[in-house]
Amino acid sequence: MQRRIKRKLTRALLPLCILMSCAAPAAQTEPVVQSQSRITWHHPAPWFGGFSGVEISADGNHLITVSDRGRLVHARLTREDGQLVGLAVEKQVPLKGPDGAPLRKVDNDPESLARDKTGALYISFEHNHRVARLDPESGITTPLPKHADFARLEANAGIEALAAHPDGRLFALPEKPVSAGRDFPLYTFDGKTWSTAGSIPRRGPFLPVGADFAADGTFYLLERTVTPLGFRSRIRSFDLSAPDLDETILLTSGPGEYDNLEALGTWQDAAGHTRLILLSDDNFFLMQRNEVVELTLAKPDLRN
Repeated sequence: MQRRIKRKLTRALLPLCILMSCAAPAAQTEPVVQSQSRITWHHPAPWFGGFSGVEISADGNHLITVSDRGRLVHARLTREDGQLVGLAVEKQVPLKGPDGAPLRKVDNDPESLARDKTGALYISFEHNHRVARLDPESGITTPLPKHADFARLEANAGIEALAAHPDGRLFALPEKPVSAGRDFPLYTFDGKTWSTAGSIPRRGPFLPVGADFAADGTFYLLERTVTPLGFRSRIRSFDLSAPDLDETILLTSGPGEYDNLEALGTWQDAAGHTRLILLSDDNFFLMQRNEVVELTLAKPDLRN
């Protein structure tokens, strides 16, 4: 993922950096998005950056995120009048294999996090495509069984979106379909084996990069595409139990409005609103930034 994005940026983004810095197109946002906080997260450590997966605590005051350089980071969120104003790293641990040894480079490209109803944490990796159970304190990963399709995924287009349903099942979505031109297969893990639960319709150039379930079972999907003027992001919501999936586009950004948003996590505030926290993957590239965006969504009865 990191190498592919850097190549695209070098070819398309660098010649237009001056234009990007002067003007950012307005977002195309549906009314369901009520408000947002937006900050750039800084830390001097060389491992800091490249965030591609996130899980949020129930109270919205802590998060766990994973870096492309194989670090699991715990952070505290600071708020003023309900708005996100800062993050502080509490601790970080390197990812390890089942034997406690550091993961080899070829095995250490994490892409997404998910936490189930018991509090168990899971992580997905690409290149060596797999999903593993993760100990958040030690960083030890224990691989789960694999779906047969995982071996057919492209090296840089593996399980980008991992989410845990309130009923305990894991759901996984690859960045690209196994077969070109098709919808995105949705895999589910029941605690023993993987199966194919269905598919998510492909709409335009956007590809999945992050996902999470809200407490009510709504599935939120973060997608991204790269343009000559910068990254574009889209968020869709789904009811996976509905025959038509009840698909809704919540946000579509303009080119360059946000950085390379790759991680999505949900929590519910005291007013009962669902909030989405999005983190960007800066690819450890000077022209990019580690951006944190929090969106507040209207309650369902306020959408119309």
